[in-house]
Amino acid sequence: MKHDGQAWWIEMGYLFLFLIGFGLAVSGGVSMIAYLNLLPAGLPWLEYFLFIRGRLECYFLPIGLIIMLFSIYRYPNS
Repeated sequence: MKHDGQAWWIEMGYLFLFLIGFGLAVSGGVSMIAYLNLLPAGLPWLEYFLFIRGRLECYFLPIGLIIMLFSIYRYPNS
């Protein structure tokens, strides 16, 4: 990490963005795992996927992964 006056805040911005994406991905993944408890109650897989498609918190997993990939890709590496 090179600290030449102005570049450090860009690196911290991408690190902060990565942490936001990680938090969203964890939240969405935990929600999807928690909703797996519907399967032993007799809900078929197709209805499970239709159910999580309508839940907002389940969209946090792919959104978080996209934010993490973006911040990793855009992080200055020299």
